[in-house]
Amino acid sequence: MTGPITAGVDGTDESLAALAWAAREAVRRDTALRVVHAWRFQPNAAPEVADRDGQQRWVRESVEQAAATVTERHPGLTVTTDVIEGHPVETLVAAAADAELLVLGSRGHGPVVGFLLGSVGQQVIAEAGRPVVLVRAGDNPSSEVAGHEIVVGQQGEPDDSAPALRFAFETAAARGASVRVVRAWTLPPVFAYSPGSLKLLDEAGGLEPFEKKALADAVEPWRERFPGVHVVEHVEMGSAGQVLLSVAGRAQLMVVGRRAHRTAVGARIGSVAHGVLHHADCPVAVVPHD
Repeated sequence: MTGPITAGVDGTDESLAALAWAAREAVRRDTALRVVHAWRFQPNAAPEVADRDGQQRWVRESVEQAAATVTERHPGLTVTTDVIEGHPVETLVAAAADAELLVLGSRGHGPVVGFLLGSVGQQVIAEAGRPVVLVRAGDNPSSEVAGHEIVVGQQGEPDDSAPALRFAFETAAARGASVRVVRAWTLPPVFAYSPGSLKLLDEAGGLEPFEKKALADAVEPWRERFPGVHVVEHVEMGSAGQVLLSVAGRAQLMVVGRRAHRTAVGARIGSVAHGVLHHADCPVAVVPHD
């Protein structure tokens, strides 16, 4: 059974844009929309909502009002709301576990008592077991029907980026969009290659043809699975983050893979995902590796 598209809201313009994006995606995927707000009692709130019941009622009304806007826009869409008292990261990670994907605003502070989708959002991305999409306040839905591409990064061996490629192709198929698969490469020290790799490089005719073949091999099973999706294979020399951002202007959605790095202060996302999230204007989907 397919899970719902879940949107985390906190009253900010960013989270309301995320809610609108999530509603459109739920309609395209013919699934339900769940609206979640992580709530914690604020003892220093305004006098009119100083008590716990008053705050909770205020938050619930705000969430239901936000949900009503998408219900009016998409009458056939099933929408549920949940106001959950608890830590924002833990609440959202748990919500993601039951979802097809989780959608959050990319940054900001909101008037509703709740969480901040800055550091909290990054922590959720690092810990969630499902794809997380970050949406900016200025997101323009017209890009979804203006011929813009789904751009997805590919690196390493074919299986390394399989979850991100799957997500990109499924999204493109639902939207009738094309996919641009981007593989960036740099000139590493020659000793980074094993004798076997050097032999393959020699047979491929050099580094760039080698990288192009590696990308073609990674994309081939997805071409076969989604024959109706137009694919552009993009190989370019440079850092992965820079190359992805160089084509962000043509993207309606950017998709990157994620390997969480555990540190003494918690999980952290990789530098490529971090850079794209901060600098791409389009929505960004961060897909965990299986």
